[in-house]
Amino acid sequence: MSRTRTERLVNLVICLLSTRRFLTAAQIAATVPGYEHDPSDWRDHEAFQRKFERDKAELRELGVPLETGTASIFDQEPGYRIAHREYALPDIILEPDEAAAVGIAARLWQHAGLAAAASSGLAKLRAAGVEVDPQATLGVEPVVTVDPAFGPLTSAARDRRAVTFSYRVPEVDEPATRRLEPWGVVCWRGRWYVVGHDRDRDATRCFRLSRIVGSVRPVGRSGAFVPPAQVDLISHVAGFDGPIQRTGRATVVARHGRAAGLRRWAVSTQPGPEGDKLTLPYGDAERLGATLAGYGPDVYVEGPPEVRDAVIQHLKEVMARHEGVVAA
Repeated sequence: MSRTRTERLVNLVICLLSTRRFLTAAQIAATVPGYEHDPSDWRDHEAFQRKFERDKAELRELGVPLETGTASIFDQEPGYRIAHREYALPDIILEPDEAAAVGIAARLWQHAGLAAAASSGLAKLRAAGVEVDPQATLGVEPVVTVDPAFGPLTSAARDRRAVTFSYRVPEVDEPATRRLEPWGVVCWRGRWYVVGHDRDRDATRCFRLSRIVGSVRPVGRSGAFVPPAQVDLISHVAGFDGPIQRTGRATVVARHGRAAGLRRWAVSTQPGPEGDKLTLPYGDAERLGATLAGYGPDVYVEGPPEVRDAVIQHLKEVMARHEGVVAA
């Protein structure tokens, strides 16, 4: 499903959850982003009706309890709403790792462009005199943020507009300027990447969002390029990132009683006066470095040098992304 259609369906669900009234197709068209059209143009109106019918069928296939009815006996046109009782899930008990996965998925939404569109739609409902329940959509609202480059890059990919940004790689301290025609942004193994055509190298390239330094700047006009048909972004990133082969061994010292996650991962543990020495298998020094950096002062890397350097580089990236925040 395309990103545009996904946003439209989510906004449709938010709209229909936010009121207990039946909303007519005309009210929905005036409220939900993605349904804008000229009702006086029969071709445009027919295109809207076909789109709306497909979306209703899609929601029902997904199990959304979409109801049809009228608000009063005087209404000539049927309306639509979502049955709250049938839509709500019963209590679900999740394991800690399952709950974490759900939380990670929820945290994406704020930068997917959904928050502004949903708020705009609800404002239109209120302006039209439709009572809106502010508590009805708590389960589908965004909560936190992702990489700062996510929003500008997804917008540029949607608008087919080139961008330029500064990009830092582990081997080089100074970032380099890159010019890219972004095709899309995807998540692979817990990291976000943008895939597109690198204008300077005249080739397809992937860039990790966490390595982008500073702001992403649009270049030129919208519609300046056309992405390849049926492009598989994940395949490009997978080929760039490579398969995980845990042939390396890293030695880290963990403070007593800390770094429980690393202890479960370790293939051997040796107690010591300053902490426990853990042997960790790894295949990607940068990925391991990012993980170890997250434990802060609770772990110390003894070796190999590539893992120690990866921790330092990750901390540099964090500092670069937050330059000026502490001073402010």
